[in-house]
Amino acid sequence: MLNFKHLIAAALLLSAAFGVQAERLKDIASISGVRTNQLIGYGLVVGLNGTGDQTTQTPFTLQTFNNMLSQFGIKVPPGSGNVQLKNVAAVSIHADLPAFAKPGQVIDITVSSIGNSKSLRGGSLLMTPLKGIDGNVYAIAQGNLVVGGFDAEGRDGSKITVNVPSAGRIPGGASVERAVPSGFNQGNSLTLNLNRSDFTTAKHIVDKINELLGPGVAQAIDGGSVRVTAPVDPSQRVDYLSILENLDVDVGQAVAKVIINSRTGTIVIGQNVKVSPAAVTHGSLTVTITEDPIVSQPGPLSGGETAVVPRSRVSAQQEAKPMFKFGPGTTLDEIVRAVNQVGAAPGDLMAILEALKQAGALQADLIVI
Repeated sequence: MLNFKHLIAAALLLSAAFGVQAERLKDIASISGVRTNQLIGYGLVVGLNGTGDQTTQTPFTLQTFNNMLSQFGIKVPPGSGNVQLKNVAAVSIHADLPAFAKPGQVIDITVSSIGNSKSLRGGSLLMTPLKGIDGNVYAIAQGNLVVGGFDAEGRDGSKITVNVPSAGRIPGGASVERAVPSGFNQGNSLTLNLNRSDFTTAKHIVDKINELLGPGVAQAIDGGSVRVTAPVDPSQRVDYLSILENLDVDVGQAVAKVIINSRTGTIVIGQNVKVSPAAVTHGSLTVTITEDPIVSQPGPLSGGETAVVPRSRVSAQQEAKPMFKFGPGTTLDEIVRAVNQVGAAPGDLMAILEALKQAGALQADLIVI
């Protein structure tokens, strides 16, 4: 049976010796069961300066407003006609409930219009329950919105809009009412889930923890998870994890990839990309067609008519692009240097990389997004 009090004391002394430049464990892995939970709600924003929903097109806004009034003993007569609520807007509210959040704590919320409100600037959110996926209420939201966008419109129809005025945030706008059960204090072990699955990284984590706390403390489940024996006492478990999450771990190198964004022309070449021996040349042919019409005048007393005769000039010019050669095991630096020497534009580089992949010379995954 492991004595975790002595292990923690020894780890505090030994952890100072590990000063290598690597990634902290807390930056590359998370604890299983310690996670955020999404909350969502539906409510009303009031106090708008005539930029609310048009209830003729969004009847749910009027229905929600009438339901709210009925809770205060106010009933709108059925024959009152179409009520226009220019200062009211129906909104959706969403937030992330952090792990270990306790009742009474506050969280930030985001408010977004779901009707045809032009702007939520200057509005206030009325009390709205926020529910989780299980249907239970975990927080209550209310407060004044902070909207970063705005719009202005003239009588002639001219309009200017900056950012998005139909959405805003309320810092600390929701109060937590219910805590989410957590499995953090259950069992005698914890599971560390890697943010990016990698067998090498998982092995390095196991080796680092076992080197610090003794053999058998950490075991790799697979390439993305590591199980660690942990104390049962909650206070000792917190001290224990504070040591583990600050351990420096050598991260395994990622798979060689080339990412191409065909819409923006962005190309990202990973560190481990290599090219087999290949010779590449890439030129461009420019064809220019110019129209130079000629006016034809008839001779004197000939009875002819003046006419415009078309005349086209066609010229072709091909740039002389030198051929460059990739040697065996060409690295990223050599690829960039060769491409810069030939003066290839991003579009040309895309074509070159795709051709190298088709030829089997590009030792990397080519991903086009």
